[in-house]
Amino acid sequence: MATDYDAPRKSDEEISEDSIEELKTRRNDKNSGKVDEDEVEAAEAFELPGADLSHEELTVRVLPRQQDEFTCAGCFLVRHRSQIAEERNGQAYCLDCAG
Repeated sequence: MATDYDAPRKSDEEISEDSIEELKTRRNDKNSGKVDEDEVEAAEAFELPGADLSHEELTVRVLPRQQDEFTCAGCFLVRHRSQIAEERNGQAYCLDCAG
């Protein structure tokens, strides 16, 4: 916050009087402590983990693993063959899991 050093200064009494007056006006204002959010509306939009999603439909097209991809034996993600870091016992591990 910028301070205007050229402005006339108020005494301690004037500062306390201003504060008391501000408090009185705030006390008279009935809506100063209210929040404009409807709690019921906010609760309806909130979903808990493990909620029943049986009525939801999958909107993403899932493709099978391609010829140039592999499934990492550590994180089980499908990755491009360029991400193979090492192969152990016939299983491939990606750069993230091998490190």
